[in-house]
Amino acid sequence: MKAVVMAGGEGSRLRPLTINRPKPMVPMVSKPVIGHILDLLKRHGITEVVLTLYYLPEDIQEYYGDGHSLGMKIYYAIEETPLGTAGSVKNAQQYLDEPFIIISGDAVTDINLQQVIEFHQAKKAEATLTLYRVPNPLEYGVIITDPDGRITQFLEKPSWGEVISDTVNTGIYVIDPAVLDLIQPGVPPTGARTYSPSCLKPDVPIWLCGRRLLVRCGRYREYMRTSGDVVHHRVQVEELGQHIGGNIWCGTGVEIAPDAQLYGPIYLGDEVKIKAG
Repeated sequence: MKAVVMAGGEGSRLRPLTINRPKPMVPMVSKPVIGHILDLLKRHGITEVVLTLYYLPEDIQEYYGDGHSLGMKIYYAIEETPLGTAGSVKNAQQYLDEPFIIISGDAVTDINLQQVIEFHQAKKAEATLTLYRVPNPLEYGVIITDPDGRITQFLEKPSWGEVISDTVNTGIYVIDPAVLDLIQPGVPPTGARTYSPSCLKPDVPIWLCGRRLLVRCGRYREYMRTSGDVVHHRVQVEELGQHIGGNIWCGTGVEIAPDAQLYGPIYLGDEVKIKAG
């Protein structure tokens, strides 16, 4: 299975971190945030990836190239104007000739993608949306389902008076390429509504993900919290670097004075020097 990674975000709410870099390239402890998503895909055997780009696309292209250094094959679909979720995927249609997974490039998660894929295949679905329950659904697109797991309603970023569900869309989908033929190029719908039953069939199944999911580093508070989750191992990612004990991890070329006292969790980036005293 291939994956489409949505990596076109400008990240205006993370400025100044995103003035000279696209949001997916913001550092998340040991690597750009999109690097953790590529690691996740590779762990689940997904090595062919299409990155959809818009803001400063050359930064990502130069950093990852064709994916060879990661043991992956990376294609790029570049937008001249923002096309939204559905439009971005439609723009990458030339690479998508089999069912594929869609995931955000500015998210950090350890979700079991294989379970999502197996559910999609078992149900012979055209579209599977991965959902999650949250304590505060105001910042998300709320999804209403019937007892069989079929979507009955989408509600984008409701007010408290409109909240009738704590189940939200994570932005992780498995899609059959036939769905793309339903999306009109140029002015496509955005987000989960694109893959709703009204757009497809009344029996499109979804999967409700019940385990921890850490997503979207779009605001400073989320960015800081997710960074903390990574160094505290509350979300499983690849090794952060060289482990020197005491929950302390180092990049390359790190120098630590013999009398320095370090209290983990700490990640020391490349070429960091901890001086005496």
